[in-house]
This record gives sequence, C-alpha cells and structure tokens, in this order.
Amino acid sequence: MIIESIELINYRNYNELHMDFSQGTNILYGDNAQGKTNILEAIYVCATTKSHRGSKDREIIQFDRDESHIKLNLRKKDVPFRIDMHLKKNKAKGVAVNGVPIRKASELFGIVNVVFFSPEDLNLIKNGPAERRRFVDLELCQLNKLYVHSLVQYNKVVVQRNKLLKELFFRPDYEGTLDIWDMQLVQYGKEVIKYREEFVNQLNELIQPIHYQLSGEKENLNISYEPNVKAADFEKNLRNSRPQDLKNKSTLTGPHRDDISFFINDIDIRKFGSQGQQRTAALSLKLAEIELVKKIVHDYPILLLDDVLSELDSSRQQHLLAVINHIQTMITCTGLEDFVNNRFKIDKVFKVVSGAVINEN
Repeated sequence: MIIESIELINYRNYNELHMDFSQGTNILYGDNAQGKTNILEAIYVCATTKSHRGSKDREIIQFDRDESHIKLNLRKKDVPFRIDMHLKKNKAKGVAVNGVPIRKASELFGIVNVVFFSPEDLNLIKNGPAERRRFVDLELCQLNKLYVHSLVQYNKVVVQRNKLLKELFFRPDYEGTLDIWDMQLVQYGKEVIKYREEFVNQLNELIQPIHYQLSGEKENLNISYEPNVKAADFEKNLRNSRPQDLKNKSTLTGPHRDDISFFINDIDIRKFGSQGQQRTAALSLKLAEIELVKKIVHDYPILLLDDVLSELDSSRQQHLLAVINHIQTMITCTGLEDFVNNRFKIDKVFKVVSGAVINEN
C-alpha cells in the first residue's frame, strides 16, 4: 500500500499544492504553524472522511472559499486508486473513488489504511475513556465495515433516545415509545460490543511482546476491554436503568460508556502508572495497531508521524524508527537532527514554509 501523490486546493493554508511521495520515508520539516500537519490531516481525511483533530469540514476550507478539494493517488497491491474528496462549507462532502461517487463512508474505509501518531496520543492512557473509545472506533472503522454500520446505527439510536428522554419531561404519555428505541439500542449495541471485544483481544496478543521489548524486558503489559454492560445483560440492564435514565434525561447504559484498561504487572497504569509507563504503553499500542492492520489486511498501513519524535527519548525513538524501515511513512518535524544523528535513511525531504512545500531532493 503506497501513496503516490496528493493534491490540495483551498485546503487550510494551501491555495494549491501537489506532492509526489517516496514509497519509503518522507520527511516534512519546518517551523511550527507552517502547514506540515495539514498535509497529514488531508491524507487521514481521505482514509476516514474525518479529521484526526475532530475539525468540521467548514473549518478545513479556507476562510474566503466555499469549497476545498483533495485528490489522493495510491497503489494497493499494484492496483491504482484515486480518491477525490470535495469538501463544502454548507453541504455534505462529496467523495469519489476512481471517478465513481460513493454514497456511504463505509465504501471508502479500507481502501487506504493509515495509522496516525501524534504527541497527543502519548496521553491516551491517562486521558478520559472517550479518548480510548475514539481510538478503538477510528481503527475498527478502517478494518471492519460491519462495525461501521453497527456503530453508526447505534449512535443514531442513542441520539434519538436521549431526545425522547428530554421530551418525556413535558409529554410523559410518550414513555411507551421508549421500547422501540430500546429494542434497536440493544440490537446494534450487542454488535458494537462483540466487535470491540474481538479487536481489543487481538491487540492484546500483539502488544505484549512489543511492550516487553520496549520496557527493556522488565514489564508485562495487558490490555482488556471494559464494557459498560455485557452483551448478554444489555437488555435487562437497560430496562432496569430506565428510571435513572428518565431522571437524568440521558442513556446511562451501553457501549457509548465503554473503556479499555491497561495493566503492568497487575497494576492499573491509568490510575497508578508513572508518566513514563503511560507513554511507553501508548507507543506500544500504536506499534501493535500497525501489526494488527498487517495481520488483517495482509499489508502494512501508511504511517503518519506528526512531530512525535521530539516527545520520545532516544531509546523509544530507536524502537519506532526501526519499525518504520519497511513502511511508507510521512514524518513531520521542526528539524532533521534526530534523523542525521541516528543515521536514519531518509528517502525524500520536503521543507514547508507558510503554505509552500519545497522538494529538497
């Protein structure tokens, strides 16, 4: 899986941009706030239809423009693909694959698999459960189209059910209609729980040897899925929690309240781990994510490293750099010192200055 080129029009600080990438390591360097991350974001948007920052389409399009375009050319097992993304300020985005428009985001997922790694990801362990659910959802949506359908439907039902719970304060005679939403919530929620459990179990098998090596063969890391409710108990628990839901005007039971636990030698590092342990576990999680993609799709993902090397000590840098030797990687950084000092092979270098990209080799 190789990204060959990208074109941007009216995208953030880029009026117009064309870049051809190497199939190895691509370095984008320059001062902060010049537009390096915007290029990685555009690649991520083409893979997932979403910004890794959580930005809305209208925030991505240049201020004085109504539309923005991304064109991504890639090759997957020697088959060429072109993804065209048409972002609009006041309408839903338009997406085409090889010139054919698609209706659903799920039709795009899996064409290009990416793993995005930023300094914020190093805080994944110590941050709240919403961050960890987002990590699971973003990766699973790339790997499993059935999960995409179940998750989208489940989230829609949660929104509608919460809306009804608020309305019942004024129209208590509508309470009987909750049964319809509860039936759908359980149906789609059980699917979400099943896929998440399988995903975390697969990750756990891969992360253990990675973390053992990263920690100097001193620590054993285990991750486990913490469902808010087990699939078999969902219907019963939802029924029992209805009085509390009515009181709070919100759905308190279901996978939208799930979490993942991280244990080193039986100690929950979310609560009791040092910052070093939490960051090493987060790095291990990203490396395991790469291996899981390869295991499932039989190809390595594209790795997007957004200024993350500066946040790692030399030992963790070496581990990360060793992994990316055989993966197409886009790396943003402020300087090239880390790569020169580590005698790391660089295939292509771009200097980014105020929305302009200069190819230096």
